[in-house]
Amino acid sequence: MTNKNIKKTTIILFSLYFFIFGWLSHSQYESVLRFIFPTTLEQIKRDGVLNAVLLNSPSTYYIGADGPKGFEYDLLSAYAKYLNVKLNITVANTTKEALELSKDSNIHITSASLAKTKDKETIYNFGPSYLEVQEHVVCYRGMLLNGKFPKDVDNLANLKITVGEDTSYSETIELLKADGFEINATYTSEYSTEELLSKVASNEIDCTIVDSNIFSLNQRYFPDIASAFTIGNREQLAWVLAQNSNKLKEDIYSWLNSFTQSGEMARLKDHYYGNILLFDYQDTTMFYERVKTRLPKYKDLFEKASQKYEIPFSVLAALSYQESHWNPKAQSSTGVRGLMMLTLNTASSLNVEDREDPKESIFGGARHLRETIDLLVKEVEGEDRIKFALAAYNIGMGHITDAQSLAEKMNLNPNAWQDLKKALVLLSQKKHYNTLKHGYARGTEAIKYVESIYNYRDMLQNISITDTNGAS
Repeated sequence: MTNKNIKKTTIILFSLYFFIFGWLSHSQYESVLRFIFPTTLEQIKRDGVLNAVLLNSPSTYYIGADGPKGFEYDLLSAYAKYLNVKLNITVANTTKEALELSKDSNIHITSASLAKTKDKETIYNFGPSYLEVQEHVVCYRGMLLNGKFPKDVDNLANLKITVGEDTSYSETIELLKADGFEINATYTSEYSTEELLSKVASNEIDCTIVDSNIFSLNQRYFPDIASAFTIGNREQLAWVLAQNSNKLKEDIYSWLNSFTQSGEMARLKDHYYGNILLFDYQDTTMFYERVKTRLPKYKDLFEKASQKYEIPFSVLAALSYQESHWNPKAQSSTGVRGLMMLTLNTASSLNVEDREDPKESIFGGARHLRETIDLLVKEVEGEDRIKFALAAYNIGMGHITDAQSLAEKMNLNPNAWQDLKKALVLLSQKKHYNTLKHGYARGTEAIKYVESIYNYRDMLQNISITDTNGAS
């Protein structure tokens, strides 16, 4: 080999050496950097904990009879499960408090029914949208009688309005004022949105502003509130993420897309918002009146039956109200009667001798519901087991199994209530029921029946023990 070739080879080898050394050094450096300065997503996975701020409210997070509940809590829990990490919750009582807590460097996600507004997007790092809402002006229903109930923004001039401080609602009012509207509004950090709705219901203030989902959830709890009109365009709710957490945001986008495509998002929305359109002012007012006058007479019986048959008290009481309005002498033209409206054949099979006897009826109905729950296949899980059983209580187990078969033929999940409903509505159509073992059924009525019971159940769970002598 000539000296020229040796020199050339040496240069190439040295170049290759320095390239490999540099590449390895850079890789090690990057690894060290990632260890010392991990991304937010890497830190969550490394520590095994997702630190979240959650607003204490019916639409976000609250402690129910069976533990933590709330649309946003369930959504956030599903994401934590996907990451295989523990969800560590810090509770906030107002939107302002939630936003203040979000600035803590240890907080990864803040969930507080927060709308992505132009002002807030300049301050906070929002993740992907998960729910679309629209703001409602909500006022005291009694103003309909004196002509003060507002029809548009011009009618707000002389009304007492209070909204949460540092919320999308206060931003809306400021924008309206900038457009020249005269609005007498107060901003508060002392009360939550739900507390302000309570003040509207008791006529302490005339109106407030809330998102459509919050209004819908609370309308049945405060029958004396009413939506006057909507304001502005539809808005997107989203979580606030820690600053400089692009990898976390990308991961949430990817997960949320999969969660939606799998049908889980639809099931979650149906669980919390599926029965909110059932509100009827007179029916709701009468329900609250009978909670005070009728329910206390049978409360102990419902509680004992609940314990014996392992069915929530609120479900049994709500089922009974749906059937009889807690009237032990109730009877229909078809021959069903009593607090749980048992048929003669069902009562006989349950050894119920007197269907109008409150104890026999309640325990018989609870046993019937428990036996129905136990008949369901194990693939029907969680709350859906009760919903399937209630539908069967209404139209019979045979029609439920027919609907499951139909759902399967439609490539739907036969063991999920959200999908079963799509099949139930078809049971009254000849082209479908002609092919099914048990024939025709009013499946739509069964859906309304279940959702009405859950509406009453939710109202019962929202009433304090002191308000109902223990009915909660």
